[in-house]
Amino acid sequence: MNSHYRDQRKIDPTKGARLPDGNLNDNDRIEIGPTLLAYREWEEAGLQLPDLEQMRRYRWERLTQHIVARDLGGLLLFDPLNIRYATDSTNMQLWNTHNPFRAVLVCADGYMVIWDYKNSPFLSKFNPLVREQRAGADLFYFDRGDKIDVAADVFSGQVVDLIREHGGTNMRLAVDKPMLHGLRALEAHGFQVVPGEEVTEKCRAVKGPDEVLAMRAACHSCEMAMYEMEAFARERIPMGGVSEDDVWAVLHAENIKRGGEWIETRLLTTGQRTNPWFQECGPRIAQNNEILSFDTDLVGPYGICCDISRSWWIGNLKPPADMIYAMQHSVEHIQTNMEMLKPGVSINELSANTHVLDERFQAQKYGCLMHGVGLCDEWPLVAYPDKHVAGAFDYELEPGMTLCVEVLAGEVGGTFSIKLEDQVLVTEDGYELLTKYPFDPALMGLT
Repeated sequence: MNSHYRDQRKIDPTKGARLPDGNLNDNDRIEIGPTLLAYREWEEAGLQLPDLEQMRRYRWERLTQHIVARDLGGLLLFDPLNIRYATDSTNMQLWNTHNPFRAVLVCADGYMVIWDYKNSPFLSKFNPLVREQRAGADLFYFDRGDKIDVAADVFSGQVVDLIREHGGTNMRLAVDKPMLHGLRALEAHGFQVVPGEEVTEKCRAVKGPDEVLAMRAACHSCEMAMYEMEAFARERIPMGGVSEDDVWAVLHAENIKRGGEWIETRLLTTGQRTNPWFQECGPRIAQNNEILSFDTDLVGPYGICCDISRSWWIGNLKPPADMIYAMQHSVEHIQTNMEMLKPGVSINELSANTHVLDERFQAQKYGCLMHGVGLCDEWPLVAYPDKHVAGAFDYELEPGMTLCVEVLAGEVGGTFSIKLEDQVLVTEDGYELLTKYPFDPALMGLT
């Protein structure tokens, strides 16, 4: 069979110049994205893919609307995930979280400028909504030493000029996570700095149609990776010599194979180490006839977070009766709570009307019963009644919100914890379950 250069240049030789999501079908393109494996699995599953150009425009328009609605001159972003939301571009995301070298300014008229790493301004040029690429937002000590204040003054001066050109005389500026010198310099230049996180969290909370399509695709990829991890765990753990890290590494690898990006935590444990929850996975050798519990916290294709939790019984014997009961009780908890989800329901109502866990599980219940999800865990948070703070979340659900509904069931001093979590979309008249991964039949008492 002949091999043509025109095909070698493509991610998928069976497609044209563009892939189904609008990405360039070019092996040498700059922007990251799903792999051929992900595209083929999505096609086999019959999934409709997002129009990335429309998704980017929706986010840009929504940010601009929120800026105008709050009478702001602009919105200045340093958080890497807010920058991803605004521009759909990435650059060393995890390194950027502790060495903030990127910034984006969205002006009241929609004019958008990015300050990127000095040698990589080209990384966002695929997106025409980013009108300028600059450098110089690196206001951290490792990079600037004892002259951060000088760099902050130069950077803030550029922000002033842009706001005057595109926001008029409005010096109200929302900023999400400024470095100390940056904040002082902005205020010295006459800005009234207001909290930017409130703007971005509210903006990101309601997903557009193409964001929903992207989330369905990302969740499918996450679950395909979970199937690979489960197959590995069920085959290899009974043989001996398999660590928690060995199992967790499969999820990481399978996520990357599909164009996923990273996993935010290390929440996979086995046996006794599942209780108390929030121990991180490590070198413990998993044993046959033990529980394995995990929380994906996975950032998959398109930068979409897939936050799914499951507990599996690994072994040939039946799980203990108390473990089966805890599993059944946990499933009842999240499924009952899901039934409350529909537009117009308040966060306060969700908290007050939650399914009540047995007393034995109260002390170690999870930190929240629901939370928003998008590019990561997002606003809002739905607290259990005993952790609810009056006035913190006086808002109602809207169509397009995506939430994770979760539960942790483990007794103080117990030998196991059940961890479950499903991802859902609030629709016009209820909710859609985005998570398809089955519950372990052994823990459900079905085998």
